[in-house]
Amino acid sequence: MFSKHLSTALVSLATISSVYGAVAPKRRATCAGGQSVANEACCAWFPVLEDIVPNLFDNECGDDAHGALRLSFHDAVGFSRSSGMGGGADGSIITFQDAELQFPANAGLDDPIDAETPFIAKHNVTPGDFIQFAAAVSLSLCPGAPKVGFMMGRPNPTTPSPAPDGLVPEPFDSVDKILARMADAGGFSPTDVVALLASHSVAGADTIDPTIPGTPFDSTPSVFDTQLFIEVQLRGTLFPGSQPGQGEVMSAVAGEMRLQSDALIARDPATNCAWQSFAGDLPAVQSAFAKAFNVMSVIGHNPDDLIDCSDVIPGAPPLPVNAAAHLPAGQTQNDIEQACAVSAFPTFTAQPGPATTVPAIPQS
Repeated sequence: MFSKHLSTALVSLATISSVYGAVAPKRRATCAGGQSVANEACCAWFPVLEDIVPNLFDNECGDDAHGALRLSFHDAVGFSRSSGMGGGADGSIITFQDAELQFPANAGLDDPIDAETPFIAKHNVTPGDFIQFAAAVSLSLCPGAPKVGFMMGRPNPTTPSPAPDGLVPEPFDSVDKILARMADAGGFSPTDVVALLASHSVAGADTIDPTIPGTPFDSTPSVFDTQLFIEVQLRGTLFPGSQPGQGEVMSAVAGEMRLQSDALIARDPATNCAWQSFAGDLPAVQSAFAKAFNVMSVIGHNPDDLIDCSDVIPGAPPLPVNAAAHLPAGQTQNDIEQACAVSAFPTFTAQPGPATTVPAIPQS
């Protein structure tokens, strides 16, 4: 049946082309700054881009960029398809911040909200649009990151109450609970969830152990790479602070924090082979992350009601030539805790020199 309709459609298209000539490409718009976009409405986002790269993110994949990425996730997954609760990627975490910042999972998000709110007012855009735009732009500052999409047109959230507590996974949740929550939020598969965790490659913890803010989750928090998938698989031996926080387990590298949820997902039968498959395979991570991120960014919306402004998002620089996947100095292949039952963990060479100690991410 499908083949029959497809053949008919192709014949029809061929007939149209033979009568009227080749199908003309859709006309693109030229913005005031000379940029070319598919939809003229997207031109309004270039001034926002030119403002936030230096003035919000300081032209770097640093603390503010990391915060913008985290904020986009926490706003979007506050949604339940099964119950109809929450608005998804609608900006409610800003509009209803007095309520949503009281949720334990959103601890520490007052900083990126405070940083982003003036830009939302300055450029007269909705918080839902700005949160997702800022996150997409933040990735463009992280070498190795994929280019992700951006859709505009999210209305201001108008529900009488914010998304309820408990919709954002916590680092001390079980793997089953996290997978179920993410499936309900956006239809994410276990592999999609693992792919989204690549965001922890450019992230750190401020509130799990508040005595050591800016503790990174891998040894290279200023670049988007696969070190997270290697280093979380190493045998944990230490904590970065004097006392572990809730949702923290021992890490393998001094100065690095390991989330309990990351450690469990790396070792659980439902996800461990997907986790292992991303170790050292940056193209696979980039592709899977971009696909899952784009789905996440429109949770709660019909994409057909939005305008695709992905033209505005810059591409990130490539990884430096010396940034190959590796074991941190002081580690060996024997320190890998094999979890995937169907194939061996990839082999990596350790960096030379004394055992790696990871510095904290400078705070804004």
